[in-house]
Amino acid sequence: MPAINDWLVSATKQLKKCSITSARLDAEIILAHTLKKNRTYLHAHADKLINPADEEIANDRLGLRANHMPIAYIIGCKEFFGRRFVVTPDTLIPRPESEDIISTIQSLAEQNPKLLEKKIKLIDVGTGSGCLGITLKLEFPNFDVTLSDVSQPALNIASQNADILGVKVKTIYSNLLEDYSVKADIIVANLPYVDPSWERSPETDYEPASALFADNGGLKLMIKLISQVKSNLKPDGYLILEADPEQHPALKVQAKQSGLKFISAHNYCLVFQQV
Repeated sequence: MPAINDWLVSATKQLKKCSITSARLDAEIILAHTLKKNRTYLHAHADKLINPADEEIANDRLGLRANHMPIAYIIGCKEFFGRRFVVTPDTLIPRPESEDIISTIQSLAEQNPKLLEKKIKLIDVGTGSGCLGITLKLEFPNFDVTLSDVSQPALNIASQNADILGVKVKTIYSNLLEDYSVKADIIVANLPYVDPSWERSPETDYEPASALFADNGGLKLMIKLISQVKSNLKPDGYLILEADPEQHPALKVQAKQSGLKFISAHNYCLVFQQV
């Protein structure tokens, strides 16, 4: 039976050999999750022996990480905006970049208090794990939130996250806005925007391709969504997209052609308004 520190040293060496840049951190996360403890516990009990059952589980998980399976899929969750969300290979893993959408809407609410004073209809298109729509419901209780996705397994995970975090949201199965008949005040979307030809990390091989890749330089689905917005967004309503900054100029052109006014851009976040 190895001690905690001995296992961590060995696991870190194995992950480094597999070109895992966060080797020590990942080893600690794997062992802490296996022992149902936090990482601080590992540091405080470095000499404590690991029982054989836990060692076997930790070694199995280490093997998955050595094959570049993302940590979030190994432990089954990912933190987003300070909250833990269940994730599976049916959903894209929430990225820190997506938190810009939350911060952007907070800034919009500061500039436009009406967003806090009345019932705001918001739809999160391509919701995946539900991290955007659920977080917005938690941050803005007056929002009437709908989560939509073309993947039923993803919607199931989103519903599970809503239940765990104690929020009431609607879910609909829809290809973008095709089956959404309501006019929204805010449409948010983190759609697939990676072109299949781009260089990417091996970890993305484990994520659902339908949630990651889009043709036409990654623009295909975002352009399609922009073309649908006129029928589903109230006057002065907002469309907020996540996209690679290199894609922003093309999306601004497309939005202008569809009658949307460009408002702002911050990192990966683009904001348009219906005119």
